[in-house]
This record gives sequence, structure tokens and C-alpha cells, in this order.
Amino acid sequence: MINKDNKGIIAFGVIISALLSALCMFIEPICAAVCLVLGLTVTGVFVYFTKKRYDKLNELNNYLSLVCAGNFDLDIADNTEGELSILKNNLYKVIVLLRSQNELLEKDKIYLADSLADISHQLKTPLTSMMVMTELLSKEENDEKKSEFISIIENQLDKMKWLITNLLKLSKLDAGTVDFKYEDFSIKNTLEQSIKPFLVTLDLKEISFDNNAEDFTVNGDSKWTTEAFENIIKNCIEHTNKGGELTISTEITNLYNSVIIRDNGCGIAKEDLPHIFERFYHGKNSSSDSVGIGLALAKTVFEKENGKITVTSEIAKGSEFEIRFYKTIV
Repeated sequence: MINKDNKGIIAFGVIISALLSALCMFIEPICAAVCLVLGLTVTGVFVYFTKKRYDKLNELNNYLSLVCAGNFDLDIADNTEGELSILKNNLYKVIVLLRSQNELLEKDKIYLADSLADISHQLKTPLTSMMVMTELLSKEENDEKKSEFISIIENQLDKMKWLITNLLKLSKLDAGTVDFKYEDFSIKNTLEQSIKPFLVTLDLKEISFDNNAEDFTVNGDSKWTTEAFENIIKNCIEHTNKGGELTISTEITNLYNSVIIRDNGCGIAKEDLPHIFERFYHGKNSSSDSVGIGLALAKTVFEKENGKITVTSEIAKGSEFEIRFYKTIV
């Protein structure tokens, strides 16, 4: 189908060819015939190539309609040289980008649905427990039993508070809304701050603690780094039996500085190791109170500081977490 502008050009070409042929009639009839044939031939060639061009444009328009409908399959194998082929190639690049973004959005939707299901599951247990305790508390007359029920409710509330607080922190880190302050700080001071909340627990469980860390400087957010180390230390203590050992050491190389946190607890099963930093993941040796977000939070924080966390473990022999802070970004 030819548009209005091209119809005018074709009409103009036919009229000019006819007028020139008419003028040539006064000179030589054969010349007039040649002029008419040439004029109509040129006009015909113009019509032919214009139609092909508009067919390709219409094809591209159909492709775009399919993309708008959610079909991202565009074949460029038949491309040749020319401005329309360049346009088609550029459209293909845009479509590939849109397709990859669409796939990421689908993954995000699945991840969000799974996360909401996990969060609901984690909150359901303490809520159910508190509802039962509240009902029992309303009927209980014994003061000792009442105190026991109140203590259980308080523990469940603390668990919910910790869960919600850490979920919000993870969400902020993912969304990039955290005011992550990059500055140089002492790793030794940070580790000392990280162990403080657990000194009483270490004493109660009779876990010996050795901090052999040498000092070095890290560029990052000291508050978030302290919290990340706290989550790792908490995990080690939870999986270490009474009378166990917990050690912190450092390694300084030309490429990186690392912190090594080691325990001699129950260890991590081999099949759980690849998933240990995934959110809401529960390994075979996870405690009943574990919700599986502490190590995920730690991993996110260290990655923001050009760091990398790895774990090695052996059942019944313990686990070793190594956090490397690389000196140069390649």
C-alpha cells in the first residue's frame, strides 16, 4: 500500500512523462515513444522499490506490535545491508534488552512470592505460640505459671522483632536505600565490638574464645560491618556445644586482607554448603530458632565493601568462615 505523498510523486512522474512525450511528438514520434517508455519505467521502478521499502517498514511495525504483546522473538538472520537493516538490528538490541529485563522481572516476582511465603511461615510460628499462651494466661490463676507464660510470650516477641528488623535491613540493602558510609576503619576495633554482645553467652556455654586478629584498615561502613560479623559469630556460637572453642584470626597478603572465624561445633553438611548464604535456607544442623537470614545479611554487607565470604566445614569438626577484603578492584 502506497501512502498519499508517494501517490503524488507517482502522479507527477506520469504527468511529466506524458508532457515530455507530447513535446517530443513535434520532433520525432520514435523519440516520443522512447521518452514515454523511459518515464513510465522510472516511475515503475520507483513504485517497486517504494513498495518493498514500505513492506519492510510494515514488517518492523508488526514486530513491534508483537513485542508490545509480549512476544520477544525477532529473527535477524535475513538481514542485509541498508538503513532499514541497521534499524532492524537496533530494534533487535532493544528487544533483547527488554526480554532480559522482562525475565528479571519474572524472577523478581517469583522471588518476592517465595520471600513472602517464607516470612509468613516464620511469623506464623511465634504468633501461634503467643495466641496459645495468651489464651492459657487468661485462664491461669497460678502466679508462677502466669510468669512462665509471660516469659514465653516475651521470647516470641523478641524473636519476631529480630526477624522483622533484619528483614527490613535486607530490603533496604537490596533496594539501595541504605546510607552506606564508606570510610576507613580498624578491623580489630570492629571485631572487638562484634564479640561484646556474646561474652555472656560464651561464658554460660563455657566456650573458650581466642581473638588473635591483627589490625588492618577496611574501607566501608563500620556499623554495618560490625553487624555482619555479629551474625557470623552468632551462627558459630549456636552450632558450638558447651565447652567448645571459638577463634578469630587474620591473614594479610598483597592481594587481600582476611578475617577467619573458626569454631569446633557440629559443622555443616556438604550438601548444605552451597546454600548456606541463601535467605531462609535451613540446613540439616540448623537450630529450631534459626530463620536463615543472618548469614545472607552478612554476605550482602561484605559484597558492598568489595569483600567476599566463604565457608568450609566438616561434620562434627566445625566450620571456618573467611571474609576477604580485596585491596584493589580489577
